[in-house]
Amino acid sequence: MASSSTTSIQKTSFKYDVFLSFRGEDTRTNFVDHLYDALKRQGIDTYKDDKNLVKGNKINKELVKAIEESRFHIIVFSKNYASSSWCLDELVKIMECQKTQTQQTAYPIFYDVEPTEVRKQTGAFGEAIANHENKVGAGKWREALKEIADLAGWELKKTANGHEVEFIKIVVKEILLRLPSISVDENLVGMRTRINDVVSSLNASPHEFQIIGIWGMGGSGKTTLARAVFDQISFQFEGKSFVANVREVSKLDFSGLKKLQQQVLRDVSNDPGITVNNVLDGKSMMKKKMPGRKVLVVLDDVDHIEQLKALAGEPSWFMSGSKVIITTREKQVLLAHKVNLIHDVNLLTDEEAICLLSRCAFGKEIRIPRYKELSQKVVTYAAGLPLTITVLGSFLCNVNEDVWVDTLERLKKIPLEETLQKLELSYMHLDVDCKDIFLDVACLLKGWKEEDAIRALESRGFHAIRGLSVLEKKALITIYGQDRYLVMHDHIEEMGRHIVRRSNPDEPGRHNRLWIEEEIEDILVNDLGTEATCIRLFATKVNHKTIMKGLKKMEKLRFLHVDYWTPINRELDEDSQYLPNSLRYLKWKRYPLFFLPKKFQASNLIALEIPYSRMKQLWGGRERKVLNKLRFLDLSCSSLRTFDLGMTPNLEILNFENCRYLVEFHMPLRCPKLKSINLNGSKVSTLDLRLVPNIETLNLMQCLDLVKLDIPCEFPQLKLLNASSPKLRSLDLRLVPNITTLNLNGCCDLVELDIPCECPQLTFLNLRSSKLRSIDLRMIPNIETLNLEECKDLVELYMPRECPQLKSLNLSCLTLRSLNLNLGPSSIATLKLERT
Repeated sequence: MASSSTTSIQKTSFKYDVFLSFRGEDTRTNFVDHLYDALKRQGIDTYKDDKNLVKGNKINKELVKAIEESRFHIIVFSKNYASSSWCLDELVKIMECQKTQTQQTAYPIFYDVEPTEVRKQTGAFGEAIANHENKVGAGKWREALKEIADLAGWELKKTANGHEVEFIKIVVKEILLRLPSISVDENLVGMRTRINDVVSSLNASPHEFQIIGIWGMGGSGKTTLARAVFDQISFQFEGKSFVANVREVSKLDFSGLKKLQQQVLRDVSNDPGITVNNVLDGKSMMKKKMPGRKVLVVLDDVDHIEQLKALAGEPSWFMSGSKVIITTREKQVLLAHKVNLIHDVNLLTDEEAICLLSRCAFGKEIRIPRYKELSQKVVTYAAGLPLTITVLGSFLCNVNEDVWVDTLERLKKIPLEETLQKLELSYMHLDVDCKDIFLDVACLLKGWKEEDAIRALESRGFHAIRGLSVLEKKALITIYGQDRYLVMHDHIEEMGRHIVRRSNPDEPGRHNRLWIEEEIEDILVNDLGTEATCIRLFATKVNHKTIMKGLKKMEKLRFLHVDYWTPINRELDEDSQYLPNSLRYLKWKRYPLFFLPKKFQASNLIALEIPYSRMKQLWGGRERKVLNKLRFLDLSCSSLRTFDLGMTPNLEILNFENCRYLVEFHMPLRCPKLKSINLNGSKVSTLDLRLVPNIETLNLMQCLDLVKLDIPCEFPQLKLLNASSPKLRSLDLRLVPNITTLNLNGCCDLVELDIPCECPQLTFLNLRSSKLRSIDLRMIPNIETLNLEECKDLVELYMPRECPQLKSLNLSCLTLRSLNLNLGPSSIATLKLERT
């Protein structure tokens, strides 16, 4: 990650930040000593003449050079300052620099004298100058004293109530504010906005203790961002410590955490003699020493909660106004430590990436026209990851276009090793279950909806919900959008696939996961067999017969996803129909057969998803194999005509959407685990729910032949009911007390609707085009959306004041003679009364 030219360091030739001019006998061992120490602790390079130089009539060349090479000059005026011709010569030289060097600034400090004494040379100053009256240079000394006294500076007795410690803090802060911005790397690009975001968060509560997290994937620039923020704001704190590589150091040996505690204590107190004997001792010392000063601590690359407990255990360890910044790939660590403010590191935009690449490869931001297309390809490969761009840019520095082309071709086959090594650190610390889930996502499931991926992973025997949560908190995946798609950075995907292939890169038959079409087709066509447990095939060349024939030698296969786009021309003969009995998850888009293969036992099958297929029934002829392990069944958009739930007694999710030939749906056995039924678009005419008592969602939209829906017993789990049928005349929902969504849009013959006495959970009600004559909203006080459009038979609408949640109300095309909405304090946002 890097900063654009607007944020790069201002180049100077100054060797020192500050030159101190003072009368040693007055202040060397007290005030000046403390000031010098405070400046050095803030990283301000300060020149102080502590040597026992032989004082002559003229200051020596070393001091002259030091004055010329210092950005700021601080002159400490004490009572005896003017008695030293040496000090006065220093002052003359300083004032000469003020006139000739616009970037140099002098600051007077009136320690135990007043500005008027210096300006007018009265009191002790007057006596000292009188003693120099006959010396060479006396005139220049007087003029320099007048000039310096007129500059903005500080007077001790009028600042901080004369308290030297507070006074010194003010001086140091002013110097820090006037120093040019410091950054770790001149080639940082795109950093300014990211720095400002973090600094703004810290500045939101300047007088409170804050702990914030910087979270993101490996190589995304977390450390660089933390270092840049540290350098920018550290001057505001009395103590500071940047603890690098916490993960690495803490795991070196049993003393790792102890060493880190010792580093923090030494840094913030500026005491290199502090020794920590053990972690418990370190915690006690931090509790005792840290609250005494306002500190800034950065803990870089944390990966375990114990590290935070040892280094930033409790807010009580820190003084108000102190700040702790943590960088990590492990979001869970931040959550466990109750870090509420977490900054997700944004990857580089294409424009920022091009800028960084140009700097690394060409030494400047200006793009070279003939490399424009190649640069864009490199940036596309890097996908916004600063580490990859930096590594590639350095490799491509000062090489010709042929090397660029060759490098890009190589990356198509062999991933960038340096990037993968850094990314793999997050993978290495996963448990076995999460490692398998990660590899499944990288090789098979990237881009899937979360709910679909969970079904596939659970079919494989994994704890999917927990595993995906872990991967997300480790920045290995992102769950994106309202539909919650699994998103994975290209290089993390590349890393996962590299892990699967690297032990046998030229023998795909030995890989446990296969996803490259050419390799899979070669195995299938040549009947080579494989040790793979998972295959994902987007088939564009190989036909169904070849696929099924090749599957005969895949006895370990548990996951099979085939997406076939070629039209099905003919039925396969029985000998060509084969699926491995080991399968747990089968997803085959445009499955070619009318039934599952006769020889397929399917006893291990947990998920069966065969959309857009020719399936007419699970089994052909008189076959009736009960699938006791089957939990998920999707035959949407198939040619299914009848279905018997008796063959799937442990089913949880059933999707027969757009099965337009389905006329019979039998439920001969109790199915207590069935939670979701989707018969949208089917020709089912009646449905009795008595044998599915735990149903949660029921979709009967576009069921144009539906005449009767029986709900004969209580269904406490049913939350969502969609039904659309012009033949449905009545619906009794009195035994559905917890329904939240009721959509009866298109039930244009509905004349009777019975709902429970109270429906406190119901928030969405769509009765569009129904023939209901009366509706009482007193039973649904928490309604948010109500659609009564074209309910032309409606004559009574009871709208109580107790509908505070109502946001959308559609009363278009009604024939009510009068209407009193009586909405009271409702927060309604949309009200439609068109043609009412």
